[in-house]
Amino acid sequence: MQLPLTLPIYIGKQFLYAIATAFAAMLLIVALGDSVELIRRTADIKIPFSSLIEMVLLKTPATAIHILPFAVLIGGMTALTKLTRTQELIVARASGFSVWQFLLPAIILVFIIGLFFIAIVNPLSSVMLSRFEQLDSKFITGKTSLLSISSGGLWINQPEQDGSQVKEHIFHALKVEKDGLRLSPVIIFNIGENSKFLGRIDAEYAELEQKHWNLHNVTINILGELPSHKDTLLLKTDLTPAQIQNSFASPLTLSFWQLPKFIATLEKAGFSALRHRMYLHEIISSPILLCAMILIAAVFSLRLPRRGGIVTLIAAGVITGFGVHFFTNLVYAFGQSGEMPIIIAAWAPSLIALMVGGGLLLHLEDG
Repeated sequence: MQLPLTLPIYIGKQFLYAIATAFAAMLLIVALGDSVELIRRTADIKIPFSSLIEMVLLKTPATAIHILPFAVLIGGMTALTKLTRTQELIVARASGFSVWQFLLPAIILVFIIGLFFIAIVNPLSSVMLSRFEQLDSKFITGKTSLLSISSGGLWINQPEQDGSQVKEHIFHALKVEKDGLRLSPVIIFNIGENSKFLGRIDAEYAELEQKHWNLHNVTINILGELPSHKDTLLLKTDLTPAQIQNSFASPLTLSFWQLPKFIATLEKAGFSALRHRMYLHEIISSPILLCAMILIAAVFSLRLPRRGGIVTLIAAGVITGFGVHFFTNLVYAFGQSGEMPIIIAAWAPSLIALMVGGGLLLHLEDG
């Protein structure tokens, strides 16, 4: 039987209201938790209250993205339970409408919400989270990024701490090999106090070894002196390959639209882009996960009130949602570590949840 347009619109409104209510409530709770955590971290630090509030607000869009699947699950169960209790779905099903017909508006709705979060909320979240990390570095951790990468090559800022005239070395390399252990060709700009340029070092390549850079085929240019040449030169450093890799922009601070270009730049430079590729596919697959949450919500919410046990079923649905979340994080971890192909790691949780929800619903409804 063809579903009249009035009924899908009504069902869609019920789902939208329930999901929005659950989303707002969860976002408020998590924001309060973030506020308490920030206050704890800054208990011994002088930080303006306005900056504290700003940090909480800046983190909100990223939090919203993470809690959205749970909001869809809880909102979906709330809407379906209400429609069942008021006999509206019972009347619709008695009139010949299947469960798939009145779930279709909800599935289309959450899929559109997922696309909205990809196209609009994710870019907003990346910008705001980047600002959050700047404030976190400024007021709390004091850590700054040592590395940046662009189509023009790799830049590394290495502070000098041996009390010499040079206060920092700024490395530039066009090519990176061995996951950051070898840079070539290398130009090192020596900077003194008040950002004064002191000279530069040109090398054919530089290898990162224990506590030093080993430069080969080196030309040294010191301001006011004649150039000199050395076959090798050792330059002290506290950097490690892990520090260099971790200094790249976090995937969370890059929008859906920026990630493909950044991944290409990262891989062209010779670095692994597993984390960023994994995050990109995670974003793309998120609407499928939201649709799966609607099916799981239906499995635990369409029981007739006279049969009882509704509270138990809802609790089981919430626990199932947390199980999906745990399984998703576990598989993502395998993908980021390279133990599992990225496509499988990113898409398997959403597709498996979709198939399990659909299969259980078929079993309950059609036997």
